[in-house]
Amino acid sequence: MRCMTTSIFIDDTALATHYAAHITALHKRHDLALEAAGAGHAIIFSGAPIPVFLDDYYYSFKANPHFVSWLPLIKLPYSYLIYTPGEKTVLVYYQEQDYWHSPPEDPQGYWTPYFDIRVIREPGQAAQFIPEAREKCIFIGELQDPSPAMGIERVNPNTAMNILHYGRGVKSDYEIECMRQASMRAAVGHVAAEKAFRAGKSEFDIHMSYCATVGHDETELPYGSIVGVNQNGAVLHYQHRAIQPAPKPLSLLIDAGAQIHRYASDITRTYAFAEGEFADLISAFEALQLGLVAEVSAGVDYADLHLLTHRKIAKFLKDHDIATGSEDALVDEGVTAAFFPHGLGHLLGVQVHDVGGFMADSTGKIIERPSDHATLRLTRPLQTNMVLTIEPGLYIIDLLLQKMTGLAGDKLINHSVVDHLRPYGGIRIEDNVRITDSGCENLTRDAFAKLL
Repeated sequence: MRCMTTSIFIDDTALATHYAAHITALHKRHDLALEAAGAGHAIIFSGAPIPVFLDDYYYSFKANPHFVSWLPLIKLPYSYLIYTPGEKTVLVYYQEQDYWHSPPEDPQGYWTPYFDIRVIREPGQAAQFIPEAREKCIFIGELQDPSPAMGIERVNPNTAMNILHYGRGVKSDYEIECMRQASMRAAVGHVAAEKAFRAGKSEFDIHMSYCATVGHDETELPYGSIVGVNQNGAVLHYQHRAIQPAPKPLSLLIDAGAQIHRYASDITRTYAFAEGEFADLISAFEALQLGLVAEVSAGVDYADLHLLTHRKIAKFLKDHDIATGSEDALVDEGVTAAFFPHGLGHLLGVQVHDVGGFMADSTGKIIERPSDHATLRLTRPLQTNMVLTIEPGLYIIDLLLQKMTGLAGDKLINHSVVDHLRPYGGIRIEDNVRITDSGCENLTRDAFAKLL
């Protein structure tokens, strides 16, 4: 019987301190969900690997976030949690016996006392632990075929899922501690990435330096890292990594995170290769970003904060001679949207873009985005212990600037300055913050400060 190993980045002692309260919160949330659904049992499936079309291997396994939110098992397919109010939660733990793959390690850790653990060797053996009254069960998870539901007809019912998703918007102390540690893990990687960039390394090598430092392979990253040198930094979700170094490196935009038990950090930094005009522009934009962070606290309407960001970017464009005219005109004529086409941020948790960002309440009622801001991912008023990103950006995106041609806003753009900035791509600075009653805890800045 093998024992689980612990990453050097994971402080299980700190996590164990908060775990009991986290489980209690999950019990209460699932009690409400079951009551609303008129059910007595929640069957939470970890998920199954998805086969590659016409081949004999599988895509990298990503466990159901509803499963992972209960316990730190992110690589455990064909397993189940069986939650019944008032009873100890059953964990059906699939530990295959297989000589093709390394089987899951034996369950061990601070979380094990909270579950009645039943080890199975074949996926079909899970059926013996599912309540016989299938009509009283709801199934939570993704199904590629109906067999893992084992006859449960109510799959992801909206009444229950709305309650669970709305509740996930506010994080427990355990979840927050996971994200603190994930921020620290990513900060170490960002320092290594900057060092590789300044050494003249390629995008690929910068990415590899980041992965090696945080201790993640490609499949363990919470999302595909964005590593854009020079003009590639203007591609919002730039997906390539050049093997060869840029002949003349000017800038790096790196958007890369890390995870602790699947709880994510999501951090972006932009660097100039040399001191000078673009480095100064980054510093000025960082001041803008920190000003937005300072606006954050419980009760703030995040959609209003997004609109405020456009006004701040309008002033930034004017201050740096990138555009002229009034701030109102720059916003109203779509100039700020051409330079800043994405939302200010999103909820963060066991999923990078965590669920519940548009929910007004647990019934599923939606708070619509402001008109003309279709990319905003969070419209809920901020609550204490939400964790979210603040990530304004400014980019030279030719596709969007070309769409301004012939419009009133185009006359407000100083195209000679834009032409000068184009080789640098863009700027994005992203911090992860926990909302407090009177402000926020900046998980990202705190992590970087510990490295000084």
